[in-house]
Amino acid sequence: MSQAESTSNPVRVAVIGCGRMGKLHARVYSQMPSVKLVGVYDANLDTAHQIANQYDCIAVDSPEQLYDQVQAVSIAVPTIAHLATAEPLLRRGIACLIEKPLARNSQEGARIAALSREFGAIAQAGHIERFNPAFRALAQMKLQPRFLEVVRVSPMTFRSIDVGVVLDMMIHDIDIVLSLAGSPVTAVEAVGVSVLGTSEDICNARLVFANGCVANLTASRLALKTERRLRAFSHDAYVSLDYQKKYGLVVKRSGNLEAIRSTVARIRSGEISDLTQLDFQSLVDVQELPIEDAEPLRSELDAFISAVRGEIAPVVSAQDGLAAVQVAEQIVAAIEPQKL
Repeated sequence: MSQAESTSNPVRVAVIGCGRMGKLHARVYSQMPSVKLVGVYDANLDTAHQIANQYDCIAVDSPEQLYDQVQAVSIAVPTIAHLATAEPLLRRGIACLIEKPLARNSQEGARIAALSREFGAIAQAGHIERFNPAFRALAQMKLQPRFLEVVRVSPMTFRSIDVGVVLDMMIHDIDIVLSLAGSPVTAVEAVGVSVLGTSEDICNARLVFANGCVANLTASRLALKTERRLRAFSHDAYVSLDYQKKYGLVVKRSGNLEAIRSTVARIRSGEISDLTQLDFQSLVDVQELPIEDAEPLRSELDAFISAVRGEIAPVVSAQDGLAAVQVAEQIVAAIEPQKL
């Protein structure tokens, strides 16, 4: 569909849940020429009316009032309500973008995926890091990683406290490593600490994949700083990403290996005797990863609307979201025996 056609025939959308993420969805939808933001709903009606006034749409007293008016909905309610909110929409063939995690457990996630298939309704999981420009640049390299290391830590935000840190924060990186490894998980080890309540607030997990890839993931919502980094090691390259800064570095095997091997040969031959004069970094060609500057949420919603129009498949399908929840459950289960 051409730009002119999509503008003259916009997709009618709504947002259910006007917390932090829901407000952002409403803002971005209001800026998209191919979309008409019809309305918003929130359990706090004052909040819904405030968002509606800000983005020139209606505020409704119940989600049911939106069913006959929209083609697609962003669901940004607490995780515990994802299935109950999505089911009546999917049954009507209304496309749903469901904020991460897809569901509070794999049973409910499987139900969402099944409803999507049964009624032919698009269901996209809201794993926004898939649309981070830094990750998209890495994905274009089509690496076959052998080892992945991911760190995601931040101070407590007091959001999503209905779930532990694995479903709250690490779920992003579970989805990322599953997409990069491209292989089933065969083993899970994890350690976690609960500080504020019954759910884990800090977790480290080690995933082993059938193809031999290994991923080490760390998440904490009790850190004193915010850090979101990924490192990927393959036979061909090493890549380091900073999600927060949307920045990446890459060291490729080609162009570096011969220089290092030559230096090692010179050391072994005695040609180089003073090793303190050697600087490893000066021998390595480190390149900045070319990254396009784009707002991840806008990219995510653009992709969602393209899927609604039938132009592409969902970038992060309900099945992808379910797979992330299933691995998250395995990680939490691996933590449980260690709790005191």
